Amino acid sequence: MAKDFQKEFINFKKIILKNNENADIDLIKKAYDFAEYHHRGQKRNSGEDYFIHPIAVATTISNMQLDDQTICAGLMHDVLEDTPVSKDQMRDLFGEEITFLVDGVTKLKKLNYKTREEKQAENIRKMVLAMSNDIRVILIKLADRLHNMRTLEYKTEKKQKQTASETLEIYVPLAHRLGIYTMKWELEDLCFRYQKPEEYYELAQMVHNKRRERENYINEIIDTLDKSLSSSKINYEISGRPKGLFSIYKKMSRNKIEFNEIYDLTAVRVLVDTVADCYEVLGKVHSIWRPIPNRIKDYIGQPKPNGYRSLHTTVFGADSKPFEVQIRTRQMHYECEYGIAAHWKYKENKSKSTEFDEKLTFIRQIMEWQKEGGKDVDSKEFLDTLKGDFFSKEIYIYSPQGEIYALPVNSCAIDFAYRVHTEVGNKCVGAKVNGKIVPFSHKLNTGDVVEILTSKNSQGPSRDWLNIVQSNQAKNKIKQFFKRYRKEENIEIGKDSLYRELRKTKEIYKRDIKDDWLIEIANDLGYPTEDEMFASIGFGKTNTDQIIQKLIKKHKDELPKNLENLDINKNHNSNKSFSNEVRVSDLEDQVDVKFAKCCNPVPGDKIVGYITKGNGISVHVRNCPNITNLKTPERLIDVYWQNSSSDMFPVRIQINTKDGTGIIFEITKLISAENVSIEAMNVRSNENHEGIIDLTVSVPNTEKLNELIMKLKTIKMIESIYRVKS
Repeated sequence: MAKDFQKEFINFKKIILKNNENADIDLIKKAYDFAEYHHRGQKRNSGEDYFIHPIAVATTISNMQLDDQTICAGLMHDVLEDTPVSKDQMRDLFGEEITFLVDGVTKLKKLNYKTREEKQAENIRKMVLAMSNDIRVILIKLADRLHNMRTLEYKTEKKQKQTASETLEIYVPLAHRLGIYTMKWELEDLCFRYQKPEEYYELAQMVHNKRRERENYINEIIDTLDKSLSSSKINYEISGRPKGLFSIYKKMSRNKIEFNEIYDLTAVRVLVDTVADCYEVLGKVHSIWRPIPNRIKDYIGQPKPNGYRSLHTTVFGADSKPFEVQIRTRQMHYECEYGIAAHWKYKENKSKSTEFDEKLTFIRQIMEWQKEGGKDVDSKEFLDTLKGDFFSKEIYIYSPQGEIYALPVNSCAIDFAYRVHTEVGNKCVGAKVNGKIVPFSHKLNTGDVVEILTSKNSQGPSRDWLNIVQSNQAKNKIKQFFKRYRKEENIEIGKDSLYRELRKTKEIYKRDIKDDWLIEIANDLGYPTEDEMFASIGFGKTNTDQIIQKLIKKHKDELPKNLENLDINKNHNSNKSFSNEVRVSDLEDQVDVKFAKCCNPVPGDKIVGYITKGNGISVHVRNCPNITNLKTPERLIDVYWQNSSSDMFPVRIQINTKDGTGIIFEITKLISAENVSIEAMNVRSNENHEGIIDLTVSVPNTEKLNELIMKLKTIKMIESIYRVKS
């Protein structure tokens, strides 16, 4: 039998007027009738009329005390998607504002991505964009998800688990971030019910079995506190709040304890009129029961980033059983129940607009990060960052101005700098925590006051920071800096990394790679040019092994056979005939000579030979520490450079720089112009944020080496350069 929705409107109207006696009932009735007409004949999985769902959504919106336009949008939130009604038709009947809200909710559903992860990430992107435009769109979406979770029993088991998982990963943290705790707690318990049904019902039964005992215990606490407060002038209200099943389950899992070891299944809540009353009640509570150290939390003096304000204290009750008392004003309680929705009514009030905007800080942070990253932020990176940074367990850090920032646990000052602003992070040169200078690796704790020291002369972040920061947001911003501002350096670093790895493999060598092979691989990986691929290697996104394996797989038949037997790369640290480069006095021509790894002699160096046991003669630079400290000088023998040598010799040099942007590009460009080959490169920073570049180059003699060093010294950002001989 079809439901009589005209009679149903009478009950709906009572709820609307209870929440807002000045509601525009005519407008709401118009939206109600419009939606009911266009959904007529549609059914839900339960077999009920579909219009039951929009009524439930609009009821939740009304209970959140949102405005008439949002209630109308809640009633019609599926009309544009599920019926022939167009935006123009809706706009003509209900105006721009309501149509904008309905269209905003509709756009959140129009997704068509290959993987569940992509769909999830793009869904959140759209929600973040919607929140930045009008927070009411997300409040409607949350109300929609809440009713869908309440009626999830009519879906298949697979769909139940999928929906519950998505809700727990995205909608629960979103409700928490927006401070809508009543919705958060209910969604958590519903997710728990469908994700882990056996544990849910077992725990529900245990809680039910202890209900009478728990109620008696809480009533005793309430009576005791009531007697203490009754003599005061405080207008108070005391109640017990049972903990959610999911909250209990998390506590059992986290602390590895049994159900009978949990005593604080219910918290006592006290509501008063003023902030002064809150602190007076706290004093009364502590005069009756002994407080547990470090369990007193003042969220009134230091509110959470989502605006949550309350006093929390955990005390020892009868038989030393701990229980929690929450104390707040009635206004704070309303804000706690409905979060951001409680502040919507103040948005048009200029005196409250700043407070409302502060509730949306995390949304602005996400929008800023997306804008800076642009197309570089892919779906996986976006989702990982949200789950890891914005939707994870947090610590609360303060700026010197008293602004509060939420960061993932174990964050450092660099994480804080990038959370404040990208440029603060990029220009960061040091940090003070609670007035004291600390190293960047110092882990922050809730309540720390962090001051970031910046310099306009800073050349940007160090790559070492990627090993220190905890938040995905900071990691992504650092990577974006190197990708965007140090592309030339990344190209050279990428080339060096690839060619260095090629030298290690016996399956393919640099000289075997044809000109078009790397372009082909770059295109396969989605890069338009070789340089884009090299840059990607340079800032750590693309793995060299991936490229090498693709080269081998694609061109295996074109590579030389028995490559391991080819002498494709002369190694001057391996054995070779002395007659190629040096002449040994008083010896015949059949003695093997090798060049010592400790000092890497180069033609032009003063050298000496050392007669080894069974490995020929090792040639060293005369002032090599291994020679000057030798305990067996009788093994030394005179050796001389041959005049006709045309071989190249590896030499290691160290360059100290000001860590300037583009320094790697300048160095590699100059070396290339000198027709000198770079064999290896390593870039790092010291504690003073100065750049240190270790280079191994191939030169024919010391004359060419000295010439190269002199030319490198002309680069302004180079502070010092020297040859490393040991």
